[in-house]
Amino acid sequence: MSEEVLAEMVANVWKIVVNEGDQVAEGDTICILESMKMEIPVEATASGTVAQIGVQEGGTVQEGDVIAVIE
Repeated sequence: MSEEVLAEMVANVWKIVVNEGDQVAEGDTICILESMKMEIPVEATASGTVAQIGVQEGGTVQEGDVIAVIE
């Protein structure tokens, strides 16, 4: 079963911490967003393998965009 990690706000993607194929535990940081000069870590919502990363460093996300898929 897949779990999507979604953006909770409009922000810039400052840094991606994991790669596709990496194992993550619930609560691990997937990436760090930047909004209004604040760094916001985005955490894994489930444990598993990162199947897909849907963002790029330097890109922008909108609320509800898929940041990563964990299987």
